[in-house]
Amino acid sequence: MPPTMLRTFRYTACWLTGRASLVTREVRLDRAGTPVPATLTMPARVERPLPTWIVLHGITRPGRGHPTLVRFTRALASAGFAVVVPEVPEWRELSLATHLTVPTIRACLATLDAVDEVAHLPVGLVGFSFGAPQAIAASADPGLRGRIAGVVGFGGFCDLEHTLRFQFTGEHEWGRDRYHLRPDPYGRWIVGANYLTAIPGYESRAAVADALRRLAAIAGDSGIISWDATFEEPRRDLRRALSAEDRPVFDLFAPASPAEPDRAEGEAMALALAEAGRRVEPALEATRSFGAVGGPVHILHGRQDHLIPFSEAFRLRDALPAEAVAGATVTSLFGHSTQDPFPGLIDGARETVSFFRALAGVLGVV
Repeated sequence: MPPTMLRTFRYTACWLTGRASLVTREVRLDRAGTPVPATLTMPARVERPLPTWIVLHGITRPGRGHPTLVRFTRALASAGFAVVVPEVPEWRELSLATHLTVPTIRACLATLDAVDEVAHLPVGLVGFSFGAPQAIAASADPGLRGRIAGVVGFGGFCDLEHTLRFQFTGEHEWGRDRYHLRPDPYGRWIVGANYLTAIPGYESRAAVADALRRLAAIAGDSGIISWDATFEEPRRDLRRALSAEDRPVFDLFAPASPAEPDRAEGEAMALALAEAGRRVEPALEATRSFGAVGGPVHILHGRQDHLIPFSEAFRLRDALPAEAVAGATVTSLFGHSTQDPFPGLIDGARETVSFFRALAGVLGVV
């Protein structure tokens, strides 16, 4: 059996069963003078130096401890890799700090250089959610040239305005096709927390931004999708503490469950937030760096993604140089904020074959 296919089977077996003979080490990175923790996972038995992956988490409270990320890391290591997952404390605190991506990757590489079990060759780079476009852009950084073998992005966004419009209205499109899906409010809460006060006329809404950050933190700590009625009580408490002038703004982002934001007001806020985000954090839309990406880049996205719509995967693909794109796969076999229901027998078989091929391509990067 070809090595890549063997790796794919091992990955799949561990993903499905959770069983693998692995060792995990806690390591300390030096991120440009700031110590940050990381997890290094590899097979328990190492017969030869291991190819290596660096995996970046997204804007998530559990950080490198997110259950899906841990499951992915173990499955990847079981396939015969060393996998390092750095903590980005600022991302855990829900700050959209793009400038930390490259220093974090450099810190991982410096630590890996001192690990005997790893092959000192270019590494694979994985980014989840917010980390996906950041990982792709980072691979073009001149200081990382020659150190990154390829990039994989799971569930990432490309265009901030399109993504925010979906997060307020549930609507997205690709080509002539239009789609609607109930959006997970977690995304709009985080963007509001970061950029609401940068919108002209909203400079005094710091209390709303803080309330949105606290609500997103409560939801993120729970691991439950953010529209769940569980969060109605903390939402009411946070709203009650706001002034009468602040409450309508808060209600646009976090209406009482199960209501959704007013469509027209939501679209207007999405546009204003996108403009503010681009101004405050120009690298938030990472595509400006994509021209220098050498690839290969693999993009994967959940079809029923309630946080970032799958159409963003195609926008990411089309924003890259054609020669850098190794593949863009949209599948119902995994989700972002919730797990998609498994498709029917025929569709399920078709998607399984497609995803298995995509996975084999990913695992062949290093």
